[in-house]
Amino acid sequence: MASFVLNKAANRQDTITDDFSTPASSVRPNAKSVRPNLVQELGASNSEIKASLKSPEDALEVLRNEPDYQSLISTLRYLSRGQSHGDADFDIRKPSPLGAQLIHVLVAEIVPNYWALLKEGTGEKKTSGISLLLSCLRSAGGINSILTRLKAHIQDARSQDSQKGERRHLSITIGIFLDLLRHVLEGKSRVLDIWKTATAGLDSPGRVKPLIQELLSIFGSGKIISLAAEAEGFLDLSSKQTLDNFWIADSVKYTTWLSDNIVEAQSATSTPETSKFFSSLLGKTLHLGHPDIAIQKMLSGLLLISKAKPHQLNSLLDSLPQTEQRKVLFSTLKILSADYLNRLGNCDSEESRAPTSAVAGAITSFVGASETRRGHLVEWLVGSSGAGLGERVGIRRAVLAVVAQERALAVAVLERSISQFGDQLYIKHSPMLQQEAHAQVLLLAAGYVHRKWPLKLSMLLKSSPWMNAISNRLGAPHLRARFLGMVVGEALSGLVDKDDKRLNFKMEETEQDEGKWYKELVQISDQVGAVEPLLKPQSDAPAPKTSRPAAPVKPSSQPRQQGFIIEELSDEDLSDDDVAPYGKPDSDEEDSDEDATLVRRDKPKAPVYIRDLIRYLRDTENYDHLKLALATAPTLIRRKANFGKEVAEHAEELAGLLIGLQDKYEIEDFDNLKLQGMIAIVVAQPESMGAWFSKTFFDGDYSVSQRASVLIVLGLSARELAGFEVSEYATAASFPSKTLPERVERLFIDEQPSTERLPSSSLKALPPNALDTMARSITANILAPLAATAADAATGPDVWKLSTFTSRLDESNPKVKIKSRAKPQIRTIKNTTAQLLSTSFFSPLTARFQAAIHSSASRTRGIIFQPYLLALYIKTLALLLHAAGPSTLALPQMTAELWGLLLNTGVRAQAVGDLSVTQSLLFAFLALLDVNEDRMRDVCQDLGKEVVETQEWVVGVFGGLRGGDGGEEEQVKMLAAGVLVRLNEGMEKYRLLMVGDLIGYQ
Repeated sequence: MASFVLNKAANRQDTITDDFSTPASSVRPNAKSVRPNLVQELGASNSEIKASLKSPEDALEVLRNEPDYQSLISTLRYLSRGQSHGDADFDIRKPSPLGAQLIHVLVAEIVPNYWALLKEGTGEKKTSGISLLLSCLRSAGGINSILTRLKAHIQDARSQDSQKGERRHLSITIGIFLDLLRHVLEGKSRVLDIWKTATAGLDSPGRVKPLIQELLSIFGSGKIISLAAEAEGFLDLSSKQTLDNFWIADSVKYTTWLSDNIVEAQSATSTPETSKFFSSLLGKTLHLGHPDIAIQKMLSGLLLISKAKPHQLNSLLDSLPQTEQRKVLFSTLKILSADYLNRLGNCDSEESRAPTSAVAGAITSFVGASETRRGHLVEWLVGSSGAGLGERVGIRRAVLAVVAQERALAVAVLERSISQFGDQLYIKHSPMLQQEAHAQVLLLAAGYVHRKWPLKLSMLLKSSPWMNAISNRLGAPHLRARFLGMVVGEALSGLVDKDDKRLNFKMEETEQDEGKWYKELVQISDQVGAVEPLLKPQSDAPAPKTSRPAAPVKPSSQPRQQGFIIEELSDEDLSDDDVAPYGKPDSDEEDSDEDATLVRRDKPKAPVYIRDLIRYLRDTENYDHLKLALATAPTLIRRKANFGKEVAEHAEELAGLLIGLQDKYEIEDFDNLKLQGMIAIVVAQPESMGAWFSKTFFDGDYSVSQRASVLIVLGLSARELAGFEVSEYATAASFPSKTLPERVERLFIDEQPSTERLPSSSLKALPPNALDTMARSITANILAPLAATAADAATGPDVWKLSTFTSRLDESNPKVKIKSRAKPQIRTIKNTTAQLLSTSFFSPLTARFQAAIHSSASRTRGIIFQPYLLALYIKTLALLLHAAGPSTLALPQMTAELWGLLLNTGVRAQAVGDLSVTQSLLFAFLALLDVNEDRMRDVCQDLGKEVVETQEWVVGVFGGLRGGDGGEEEQVKMLAAGVLVRLNEGMEKYRLLMVGDLIGYQ
């Protein structure tokens, strides 16, 4: 294309030379003076053109008449100088009618024809031509002109029904404008430069305000991302290959670029006008979909650096609205917790004090002197956000250290915590994970108040709110709620009461490790320190210990005294009988290829260490490494789970890599291998990784399909831990020392009948709807006794034809075998496993969901209410509850949390008109009723309103479905019928228990 432009310009120049005598009337007149064409006047002489450009009008005339390359460079150099022309200053980057004309000509005519030539830099320094052009277009007007042309070409391409050649031309043109836009925006100080140029010399607020709004619209509205992403779809493969570092269509990279520009601008200058503009731009950036990226950049660029600039950060935050400040503060606390404190666990060691104090110092610098942000800290500690729900205790320690610097704030936190801790509605309906976090806040705050103002704590412990709190906690129906009441009561009483008056419940739970840890929280006192401990590079940290063998030792020069000795023998020492010939080797598949050049000798070996597995998974550009890592991961992770600390130290990194892995090579069985790898991680480290996956589902920056895979992993791994399914990889990962010889093992296996295990599908091939298959299997087994009863009864509507429903389930899934008469036995598991499923799987999922739906600022709210994801989420909770079983000590709390979640107005609203969500809700209710069958008396007594409300809702669902067509609607109707039958059985039997609780219910 460059040669074509040069030839075209040369031909044009010849024409100009030959037609030098063309009458002046044939040339377009200038706006201010009727003057012959400058190019025709001066011919091809670059020096003459450069000397004769007396005004911007002359430059416009040259650009309109297809100048040659040298003339173009001279004109661009003239325009980019921004010097005085005549009596007035002219800068093409400032808004003006003439500047708009020049920009339009540059974008519409010069760029499509000369872009490739300017990038090559023929006849000039390589970057001279393109840098001159970009300096003329780096303004609000230049960017708007590029976006306008790009949008016009996209519309042409969208409505293009012409020949292939025209579509190819449009693709090239769109690629040119995308490349131009990328070059115009590149740089960490680009927005600041454009802002300075646009507002230089403008003192009137009336003139500055429109420019501010225009710049905010350009950079913060997201139209650059959306337009570039749409344009990318019209590029052919060759055009995409020529665009290197194409980032303007990626929302993550664009947010990173914009955040870097805000940090750079705030670091370079802190004038009130500049801070106000970039504060507004930060507010826009937070709504581009990745607020954590922007906040992370603010922290790393202005606060967590050797020469911190907290005053510049504070001036940036002070101009934000209070709601935005609250959002930024809460996100900052979450980032600090995830990056520095969560790895400390329960902060049991003395080493946790230094990073906790450093984080407290960072929070103090972040909050500054703002009373608004200090009030938000108090709200974070005692509000519905749950004081860092799901985070470790370290972040609560750091925030309390900051709040405790002011007596009024510390006392306010303690008083509100006591009042909330004893509220009956809070005890009954709040997620247990949230109650645990608030209990930690109460204990920490009580310790600070006791050390600084002991009389105030003594008065609070004699008040009625404290007495009611302990009384309500001890009378709570849930074991965990009573446990928290006992440890808090003993801890606070130990601070103010004498030995003979100290509260002591003499319960085993309060004297175990967890109870002692809670009671020791009142003794913790953290100081606000400097942020330097947070600035240490990761390379300074000690390398994690793994089971990797030590490096080979250089052999000694001394001969070995033991082992094999190689001795050379002569032919006379050997006879034919002494030589045993080797058998013919089997054929090598690698050598079977006819073409010897295609035989590969460098195939990678399977990883034997977790670090090697991580390295293979990171190497996404290598097909062999990626495929081998996926095939090896499930077995390797399970094999290393109980040997050394490799899996424990790298579990989160492994899980993050597997979740974000994309099938760019269309690897066979990719989804199954990816899921099996994540399941192996959870099974290997269930306590930590169950909570980590739950947190990732809500907080991670993932797509709907990736979040769905997280739910599937949680459901399948929980059922494997409970013993309902056994993966093929569990057997493959076992060491030979732990297995019997095959012949002996077969004798025992063949003689041992299968008992107790519920019918379920194998994990050998996980379909995309693995959880749906399990849900159908469980539903069929629960409804089987009802179907048998309906078949025996000749009266009534045959319980809404449940037998037909279960038979259809059997036909749709031949692997599901329905028992005809007997009630299926519910498998019981160990209490330790059931407690693990409750605390590490179920509670984190329900607690974070409650926090998300009650937070209007939560960006995950819209994601979790996506119908497919919501239905899968509800089924996952039901499967977790069913896997924990009726022997779970926390079953009352789990039942209350799940029942309340299912009856949430927002959740039921999503079920209107969506059969998948309705079916998941009904399945969850059926699982609840099945697991709680032996404790329906307690359910009707404690959750009477919920039971009646559920019955009314299910009756409405049943009446609104037609059925009879054998499709999904009929299956949902039959499921509703089963729920109604089970509900009616319990309500008829224990109706009197619900009378008192239902007084006033409407």
